[in-house]
Amino acid sequence: MIRLFVGLGNPGPEYEATRHNAGFWWLDALADKLGARLVPERAYQGLAARVNRPGAEPVWLLEPMTFMNRSGASVAPLARFFKIEPAQILVVHDELDLQPGQAKLKFGGSAAGHNGLKDIQGLLGTQDFWRLRLGIGHPGVKAEVVNYVLKKPAPDQREAIAKAMDQSLQASDALLAGDMDKALALIHAQPPRPKPPRPPRPDDDGGPEGGSS
Repeated sequence: MIRLFVGLGNPGPEYEATRHNAGFWWLDALADKLGARLVPERAYQGLAARVNRPGAEPVWLLEPMTFMNRSGASVAPLARFFKIEPAQILVVHDELDLQPGQAKLKFGGSAAGHNGLKDIQGLLGTQDFWRLRLGIGHPGVKAEVVNYVLKKPAPDQREAIAKAMDQSLQASDALLAGDMDKALALIHAQPPRPKPPRPPRPDDDGGPEGGSS
């Protein structure tokens, strides 16, 4: 089961609505869903909430306030203190390689240039934790990436990201239960395609068929 949900972003009002803060948006929504309130925790350099659940181990929500490049300095101390294994951690972050409206759940793998993930991997000493990748699209030119992630998405992109967040949040119960196959299915589900119109039958002209009265 997931015992630590981490949303990545940068602190401060100037970054609040930028693409790089998609992880914060998701974690705020999860906190609302669970009725949790994120409060400053100096020992973990972040905003955190503990969610106690009947008959289950407590769950932590965390937003590092270290700036993105030092996210591991917040995640690692909390995980170690509460003896949370890397495989019980889900890190939610913005993803350049997915379009707005897409979300993907994966376990392990490289940081693929994401500095927040890179720092967490370095301080946990492993890549073996879960990630929820929220698509923000790519500017098309590598040199523009830094400016792109630190800008607000266009309204239609923000709406698409919000829809992907809503769909992925439907998997929160499965994530809490450790049913990762179900969580994957919920997050990766494609909207049903509209059915094509049924071709008219030859006798759909409204008149009686054959003979006369």
